[in-house]
Amino acid sequence: MTFFEKLTSQVKKNDSLLCVGLDPDPSRFPPSLVDEPDPMFAFNKRIIDATRDLVCAYKPNFAFYEAEGLAGLQALKKTLDYIPEGIPAILDAKRGDIGSTARAYARGAFEVWGADAVTVNPYLGYDSVEPFSRYRDKGVFLLCHTSNPGARDFQSLVCDGRPLYELVAQKAVQWGLALVVGATYPQALRKIRAMAPHTWILVPGVGAQGGDLEEALAAGLDGEGQGLIISASRSVICAADPRTAALELRERINQGRQQVQASREQAQPLSLKEELTLALHDLGCVRFGDFTLVSGQRSPVYLDLRLLVSDPHLLRRVTQAYANILRTLDFDRLAAIPYAALPIGTGVAMEMGVPLVYPRKEEKEYGTRKGVEGGFETGEQVVVLDDLITTGLSKLRAIAPLEEAGLVVEDVVVLVDREQGGGDELAEKGYRLHAVLGLSEMLRILANRGSISAEQRDDVLAFLTGADKDDRP
Repeated sequence: MTFFEKLTSQVKKNDSLLCVGLDPDPSRFPPSLVDEPDPMFAFNKRIIDATRDLVCAYKPNFAFYEAEGLAGLQALKKTLDYIPEGIPAILDAKRGDIGSTARAYARGAFEVWGADAVTVNPYLGYDSVEPFSRYRDKGVFLLCHTSNPGARDFQSLVCDGRPLYELVAQKAVQWGLALVVGATYPQALRKIRAMAPHTWILVPGVGAQGGDLEEALAAGLDGEGQGLIISASRSVICAADPRTAALELRERINQGRQQVQASREQAQPLSLKEELTLALHDLGCVRFGDFTLVSGQRSPVYLDLRLLVSDPHLLRRVTQAYANILRTLDFDRLAAIPYAALPIGTGVAMEMGVPLVYPRKEEKEYGTRKGVEGGFETGEQVVVLDDLITTGLSKLRAIAPLEEAGLVVEDVVVLVDREQGGGDELAEKGYRLHAVLGLSEMLRILANRGSISAEQRDDVLAFLTGADKDDRP
């Protein structure tokens, strides 16, 4: 049997997506193991005996054994040999080196240690991964978005317009390999699942690292309610009763699976507003926490729509939503407010085949010294585009040079209305506001879809009701 055949069989046999990490730390061993001739193996044997009917796999981390020298490596070999034949063993070694070294690492993992799968760092590219994938009956898990806090230092860096972890996921699909994605980053997990609908994903971070199990399941389960290997180490192996801890975690996983499947069966097709709201949240354009506004006031919500340029598909859907509104209005040209609305305005102009102008933030002191860039005729009507509105002040400032240049403005279209008085301020000056989404509507969608809690929704609504309308993140 191949690794994935063995894994699928064990998932069905034990009704489990739980993988127990065999990470023995001698400093945490119970006193009863002190006199054992091989305390590390004795510790692992105790865990395996207690959980073999509850897991889909075991995952020993190489570092814990290497740290104990030859005795630790011997304990690793005995542990791998002791794991029941039908249960796959994933060697968590995070290997990654040039081709010749990678071949040695692969031979060690699969031929010497006898692991069924191994974790691999893809940083060196395909020639460092290919030696592992030569073993057709084995599993290879590429590190994609890890569970640690520092994961964002590199894995979220934008490369070719996309976060690096997305490029890794794309390569994994092309190469036919599995992935490692931490439960502590459910937004990344949801996006990766959409990119890799049939890929098995190893999910660390549940338990001691604080990952939200239910959120990870909702984000990452495949269409059959499987596809995830939920890894837990300390929360099980260091528990007073490892079997009870593993049993409870397996039951939580299965309950979560049932809830996700039930919600999917009941779910209606997403409207465009729901699609955009959920996608904006997944991209990180809508964030919840504790943020400081320009005024110094604290806010529980932050909108950063500049991230749209990193997701061409979502940007296209946003431009289509703008176009839906614009088709109901009369105008000759579009006018996008720098800077956030410029890529949106360009996309809308291309979508509709309509010319675009934009007011400069500051007039040039050289050349034509124009306040409005782009070709136009005096008396033409323009619709002003921006990403969001809090107050009407920034919109009025942008409209002024347009009108000074002889253009006519009656309408303003934004993606998100924060619903803090901006529309009323524009109306007082004779301008009509049109918004694709209202923030309260977005909160309702996110809460109904389980992306945020009802408490988060209510906290932000209370803030919006009482916030100073001049505040903006």
